[in-house]
Order: sequence, then C-alpha cells, then structure tokens
Amino acid sequence: MLDLAVLVGLQASGKSAFYAQRLKDRYALVSKDAFARGARHKQQRQMRLIEQALAAGQPVAVDNTNPSPEEWRPLVAAGHAHGATVTAYWFPPDLAGSLLRNAARTGRARVPDVGVRATHARLRRPSPADGFDAVFSVRFDGHGGFDVRPVQETSRPG
Repeated sequence: MLDLAVLVGLQASGKSAFYAQRLKDRYALVSKDAFARGARHKQQRQMRLIEQALAAGQPVAVDNTNPSPEEWRPLVAAGHAHGATVTAYWFPPDLAGSLLRNAARTGRARVPDVGVRATHARLRRPSPADGFDAVFSVRFDGHGGFDVRPVQETSRPG
C-alpha cells in the first residue's frame, strides 16, 4: 500500500530511531537533516524527493519535526495527489527528555536548546481533521522500542 508517513515531534523525541526500527524496511526516507547544512531551497528539494518516491510507487517517511499545519499541509496534499494514504506519527512532547537526549548528541546532530524550545512552542498534535488518514501516538516503551497506538479523537467545542 502506498503511504506517506509524516513524523511529528520535537528534536530528539525518537523520530529517527522509530523510523530505523519500524519503517526503514518499507519506506524511503526523506529528511532535511540529510541535506547539506547550507543547502538552499530545502523545502522544494524535500517535496521533489517525496513526489519522486510516490510517483515510483514507493512509500515514503518524512522525518522532520513537522510541528504544525504549515509544514504538514503540503505533505498531506502531495500524498493524496498520488493516491497514497497519509499517516501521522505523533511523538507527544517531553521537553525535558528531548533537551536531555539532545544534550548527549554531538556535532551537527545537536540542536541549540533554543531551537528545541522554539519547536515546542509551535508543536501541535495532528488529527484527521488536518487531512491525515490515520494518526498514531508514539512513545518510548521503556525497553528500547516504541509503543504505537491510534490517537483517540476527542470532541472539541465548537
């Protein structure tokens, strides 16, 4: 089945480890982290790579923070334009834990704390109302793996 997996969460929240453990064997990876630090037009390049994978019938996972509808709206549109389902994997924020794991990173992998905090301020939980066909919550299971569960929608006033 053709699927576009959108990973949504803070830096150092486990998104890349989740991809490596659960999605790597089936999904092509697209991540702006793989682009050169000074690369220009990262968003356009990301979208081109996603479009190419989907056009070739390859499921693709987008491993970025994707904190808000501004980031995920074009991803959802691209997935649906290719007849793919679009699945959000939501990593609920644990700011203290992300800052701690990020501090253990070295080199380019380490993000300035202000960047993690800025992402936290923008982070929003995705929902089917955003166009996702499915939304799963992903948490560390305490045993080196992940607990993945469907997000239960709650009624919103309105």
